[in-house]
Amino acid sequence: MKLYEKLARDIEGQILKGVYRDGERLQSVRETSRQRQVSITTVLRAYLLLESRGLIKSRPQSGFYVTPPAGERAPAGGQADTARPIAISSPVDVSRLVLSTLRTISQGHAIPLGSPYPDPAGFAFDKLGRYAHAASKDASLNELRNALPPGHPQLLRQIVRRHLDQGLVVDPAEPIVTVGATEAINLCLQAVARPGDVIAVETPTFYAMLHAIERMGMKVVEVPTDPELGIDVDMLARLARELPIAACMVMPNFQNPLGFRMPDERKAALVRLATERDMPIIENGVCNELYYGDTPPGTLKAHDTKGLVLHCSSFSKTLTSVYRIGWALPGRYRDQVEKLKFLNTLTTPAIPQLAIAEYLERDGYDHRLRRMRKAYAQQAGLMRHAVHRWFPEGTRTSNPQGGYVLWVELPAPIDGMEIYQRALERGITVGPGYMFSVSDSYRNFIRLNYSSPWSREVEQAVATVGKIAASALRARR
Repeated sequence: MKLYEKLARDIEGQILKGVYRDGERLQSVRETSRQRQVSITTVLRAYLLLESRGLIKSRPQSGFYVTPPAGERAPAGGQADTARPIAISSPVDVSRLVLSTLRTISQGHAIPLGSPYPDPAGFAFDKLGRYAHAASKDASLNELRNALPPGHPQLLRQIVRRHLDQGLVVDPAEPIVTVGATEAINLCLQAVARPGDVIAVETPTFYAMLHAIERMGMKVVEVPTDPELGIDVDMLARLARELPIAACMVMPNFQNPLGFRMPDERKAALVRLATERDMPIIENGVCNELYYGDTPPGTLKAHDTKGLVLHCSSFSKTLTSVYRIGWALPGRYRDQVEKLKFLNTLTTPAIPQLAIAEYLERDGYDHRLRRMRKAYAQQAGLMRHAVHRWFPEGTRTSNPQGGYVLWVELPAPIDGMEIYQRALERGITVGPGYMFSVSDSYRNFIRLNYSSPWSREVEQAVATVGKIAASALRARR
């Protein structure tokens, strides 16, 4: 039994024996650390384990309490005003800010709290490298032929099997291998819409969606999105009656940056609306494998009977971001997407495809995923606790159900870009909220990445960002 598990067992025994009663506050993390002579991280892990069992509940800026009153809700994490839709944008232009942010993350030794990528330490570089080396030695004209759309047959089989294992029956002829999910999203959007068309997106939304729309010369209408339930389907229906929406782009599972898992009934409602309006939906599923519960999430694709859902995913978030291997399940638009793939990039390199296929067949991908999910779930709790401890009063966070990012709402006077710039001066990156919308709705938001193993360095970085935010708040009062 690990030290934090033993500590959790001891505290659970005290709760069950009535030493702590319902609603009573446990000793602070620091007090328990001092009395038990264990690290703060050990205490946090123990408390989070007890919280996962429903025995205690954390309260921001206050501590941990035994079985708090029912109905207490996690911080909302900042959702858009649901009273009205966001106005249609002019042509989107967030790419310059995103590119600048990504460059700062890739340079030097900055602590990557703002990175959009998972910590690469968990990736299987060595084994993939060996498979790639073996494939390169055997490269032939036949392998080049296998790189042409739709992709290498061995990898296509593995993609179909993974979907089957997760409850989605896929026609083996449907998948098309792409250069990451980004290309899949771009190809699918190009297949269903034209320059000048209006595309509906969640707000906030992952900026890769906005980039695709910008690249095609299209416009965005942002739809209010609940931080726990996902896109407002009723509002989308209203907008679809009033505007010529050509398509909708969503990330229903572990959305970046909110981290929610859209309930299956809302997924079904969204697909029903799409069917009624004959409106294509581009579904971003890159984080579907990074769920924290016991079962994989359902997909929009599973509710689709008319081929209107174009599902996009990749191995970049779970296996390796170096090879940039993704895929699309384009439904009724399959032939058009395949043609566009050929016209845009001709092929997806065969050797990375074959290396990933070999790894999926032979090397315990599911075991690696289970370890990754467990680590991310623990680190999500640690990051949330650190934010509520170090950030100014009034800060709220999302409650991720998967993935590896946390959405943080700062008190309204604080500007996320100022936090970004001042943190960067101290060797820390954060993701400013500006990147996740074409409007100015998320000025006081930032996104934090918690995929790196929790360490003193990471905790100090979070504390530093919190102190910067507190200082910015004081300066505006």
